[in-house]
Amino acid sequence: PNPSLPSLFAKENLAHMSEEQLNRYDRLINEPSNDWDIYYWATEAKPTPAEFDTDVMAMLREFAKNRNREQRLRQPDLEYLFEAPR
Repeated sequence: PNPSLPSLFAKENLAHMSEEQLNRYDRLINEPSNDWDIYYWATEAKPTPAEFDTDVMAMLREFAKNRNREQRLRQPDLEYLFEAPR
């Protein structure tokens, strides 16, 4: 399992998200008391509670499928937080 999934997702998606989506993402990663819950919801191992089942969760679920079969063995470096959006 890859509990760093939200960090990897953030690196690829934050720069392209609307302010509303960023707010939903912030809520998703900060409100659940257990980070593993986010992982289980994203991988569909457990159903996502209605309050977190948003477009952002759908994006995270799609990202978790890793259709391009990228190696995701570690959390990304944090430099992306300081890069200008592309």
